[in-house]
Formats: sequence, structure tokens, C-alpha cells
Amino acid sequence: MLSSAIAIILVLGGLIFFHELGHFSVARAFGVGIRTFSLGFGPAIYKFKRGRTEYRLSAVPLGGYVSMVGESPDDDINSPENREFSEADSFIKRKPWQRICIVAAGPIANLLLAFLIYWALFVANGQLQLLPEVGSILPDSPAAIAGLEQGDSVQSISGTKIQYWEDISKTIAQHGNKELRIVVNRDGKELTLNITPSLLSRKNLFGEDEKTYLIGIQAAGTTEQIDLSFINCASAAVKQTWSMTVLTIQGFVKLIERVIPAETVGGPIMIAQLVSQQAEQGIIAVLGLAALISINLGVLNLLPIPVLDGAHIVMLVYEIIVGKPIPAKVMDYSLRVGIFFLLTLMVWATFNDVRRL
Repeated sequence: MLSSAIAIILVLGGLIFFHELGHFSVARAFGVGIRTFSLGFGPAIYKFKRGRTEYRLSAVPLGGYVSMVGESPDDDINSPENREFSEADSFIKRKPWQRICIVAAGPIANLLLAFLIYWALFVANGQLQLLPEVGSILPDSPAAIAGLEQGDSVQSISGTKIQYWEDISKTIAQHGNKELRIVVNRDGKELTLNITPSLLSRKNLFGEDEKTYLIGIQAAGTTEQIDLSFINCASAAVKQTWSMTVLTIQGFVKLIERVIPAETVGGPIMIAQLVSQQAEQGIIAVLGLAALISINLGVLNLLPIPVLDGAHIVMLVYEIIVGKPIPAKVMDYSLRVGIFFLLTLMVWATFNDVRRL
């Protein structure tokens, strides 16, 4: 129980810290004055000051913030809280492209963190690959009719060497409905089977039915651990981060399309439960989940919803195109809408979490 609690604090705290560190680092690089760097919201549990910046650990651990000088036109540089700063330290005085870099640095930091976690995992454990061993076979499918059997290991398809299971689906997709010459290893002997894929229906990751050319087989689930070089681990981490990012974006789209039910949306309680469950499996499982949550946090913050980083980027792009900032009244109303939307989403997510409990 204690290890689960520690894992939850470290994962959530680490993801928030890295996000805010992205904003903080780039803002400092462009010479913007930082009043406060806070992990959490509300009253400070612990704080100290270094230079002109106060660093806080706050009571409500549902986020964090970096308070910059001149973040809005209403921020008076002559106010008491800005007494250590000058107009030259103001965020609003920076060029729009510099402000875009500062705003985008938080979500990008989350994606970078996911990459670093995957890289570390590949360096420590190698890469797990699914071997091309046939498991179940769909009755009356092309594979069943051709005589493919459970336990067969696919060696090649129409001259293309097959090393891992993903090679099978890629090769079949490339050939469409053309007859395939499939070489398999069965009990130490090589057999050649001629199979023509059929247009079959299958469920995708989001539960949708999709039509594609298949032969009607599933993997046996046999895996192999592959040791990678340090550089190849980095390459594999980039691919993994990219694929998980694309999958996350698709997930948000499917949620809007109601393909994924709104009831599946979860909040901090669900995240804490998932981290707790993975903590029982060990540090590798926790790190894998942390990378996935970090990607989700990065993508979520890039959405063009007022209050989130994505909306600020859109506003700054508008400023670059038009030559002047969005009118203060429009920005004020959009922020109110954004806050209302996020509060509604938080209440809904918490309601779903409690209902699941």
C-alpha cells in the first residue's frame, strides 16, 4: 500500500514538474522574469526563494504553475509583487514566436519525458517482439481452408522474409487479394501453402468494425526479447513515442465522435488506481504507464481549448498573422468558456471515477 502511494505521488508529481519545468526553462532562456514556480495549487506547504523566484510545494496536487512577469496586459509592472522586476522582464514584451516557444514548451516537455522513459526502458530491458507463430485460426477462413495449423511458424510470404508477427500483417496488406505463397515451419519441416486473403471484418483498437484483407489467424503470443544498441534504443523510443502520440490523438477524436463512450473518461482517481495497479507489477510497468500518461498530458494541453496551452498558441499565431493581439474582451470571454468547460470535464471525470468505484 505504501509503495503504491509513493508511486502515485512520484508519477503525478513528476509529470506535472516536467511540464512546468518546460515552461520555466524556455521562459528563463528568453529572459522572462519568473515570480513563482509551484508544484500544486493553493497554500504553500513548503517554499524557498532563490534569486528572484519563489519555489513552492503547494497543498492541492492537481497541477502546477509558473507565474511569469507580464503574463497578461493587466499585470502591472509597478505592483508590489513585481518590485524586483523591470519592464524588460515582461512576458508580454517578448516577440510572438518567443511566447509560442514558452507556451509550447510544457506539452513538448511531456512528450520528451515519454521519449526518455521509453529510451531508458529499451536500454535496460531491450525490446519485446511478438514472434510469427500462429495461434488460433478462424473457422472457414482462407488459412483454415489452406491447411495452416496452430503452432506453425511463418517463415516468408511471397518471397518476403518474416521475422516478427507485425511483418505478417504488413505483407498481407501490401498484396491485397492476391494469392500468397506462405512458407511455414511445422515441427522442424518447411511447408509451402498457397493462400488468397479475403475481405474480412475485424475490430480495431477503438472497437470499430473495419474491413481489410485477412487470412484469419491470430498470434500465439510467443515473444522474444531483443537487445538493442544505445542508438537503436533511441530510435525505438522515438517510434514508440510517435505511435503512442498518434494513438492518443486518435483516441481524442474517437471520444468526440462518441465511438469511445464518454463514460470511459477518467480523472485523478482513475490515474491513481492505474498507477497503484502497475506498482504491484514493478517499476517497469509504472514507468511504461507514466510515459503513456505523459503523452496524454502533452496532447491534451495542445488542444485549442481556452486556458490550455493550445489555445494560447492559437491566439499567438493570430497575433503573428494579423499583427495585433486578440481583443481583450474576446480573450476574457474565451477564458471564461474554457474554465467552465474544464470544470465541467473535471466534475464529469470525477463522477465517472466514483461510479466505477
